[in-house]
Amino acid sequence: MSVTRITYFVHGTTFDNEAGISSGWKNVRLSPLGRKQTRELRKKTDDSRFDAVISSDLHRAVASAEILFENRLTIVYDERLRECNYGLYNGYPSELVESLQPKHIHQPFSEGESYEDVKQRVGELLAEIRGQYAGGHVAMISHKAPQLAMEVLLNGKSWEEAFVGDWRRKGLWQPGWEYLLGD
Repeated sequence: MSVTRITYFVHGTTFDNEAGISSGWKNVRLSPLGRKQTRELRKKTDDSRFDAVISSDLHRAVASAEILFENRLTIVYDERLRECNYGLYNGYPSELVESLQPKHIHQPFSEGESYEDVKQRVGELLAEIRGQYAGGHVAMISHKAPQLAMEVLLNGKSWEEAFVGDWRRKGLWQPGWEYLLGD
């Protein structure tokens, strides 16, 4: 059996994060703190060996990927790693958006998508990674919902368990989360 290792990095802090806003598909920028965090993370990953780097195409993830891997590896940008599209709630207070999570596991946000939609697109990407990078090590730079989808898809959690166990709720950030993708 061939196992592909995925190291999942979340983008650096944005101005919206600092204001308690859930950006969703809004294209927001890293704050000075987010740029500093990402430069510090680069120092921690400089000796890591990756076969590929895949990033969300939203600006905050693109900027983080460029800071992390500039002049080291080619970065592939993939819209399937975008944050959940909260539709009418893109750019709303995180407290409100997070309170709506359980209702939108299967039901899309108005003019947006559901968490199951996020899981489906992340699953499609994982199937491609399994084929292209079998036995390799892939870096991903993305957002909250795709990471929670990884917890559901690769660690067998329910969405409810993923929401409750989210490191953001517990303040347990780390410099990359490791996932194993088997055949």
